[in-house]
Amino acid sequence: MKNPDSKPEAEVIHRERAGEGFLVAAQKDRYSQELLIMGGQLNLKISERDTDGALCVYDATLVSKGGPALHRHQAQDEWFYVIRGEFMVRVGGDTFNLHPGDSAFAPRKVPHAYAMISEGEGQILLLYQPAGSMEEFFHQLSKMGKEIFENPQVALKRLFEEHGMEVIGAPLKF
Repeated sequence: MKNPDSKPEAEVIHRERAGEGFLVAAQKDRYSQELLIMGGQLNLKISERDTDGALCVYDATLVSKGGPALHRHQAQDEWFYVIRGEFMVRVGGDTFNLHPGDSAFAPRKVPHAYAMISEGEGQILLLYQPAGSMEEFFHQLSKMGKEIFENPQVALKRLFEEHGMEVIGAPLKF
């Protein structure tokens, strides 16, 4: 059954893992989808479909301070790489301030969170290994819109759990 939200076959070019490489232009999404999530735009750069589920990579451009709740992934490692702006990343008991060119790693099952803490626009790469259902998670999160802010504890807790994650606490304070 075809997903009603998917792009027509002609617009989505799927290559097998062992096939050709591909280009995803700056500020563009791999499949030309728009994911607007809590003050930012996420552009998929490498899909789970490109890697047989081994990883996925997002380029996140944020326009307001803040970030997701403290959470943990049961099956994914997460890597953060700052391109613009300043970010705070908490991994377990450690908190790091990241500047352009800095990165941090959050192993699976270790509570973590990140937040943009600088003024203006920030940009961060987010890598998930293996991909799991992160792409579907972000698609569903982007569809929630204002529901996120109306009852964030219930809505986000349920969504996180459906995708193998657990909300542990509040977003980072800075």
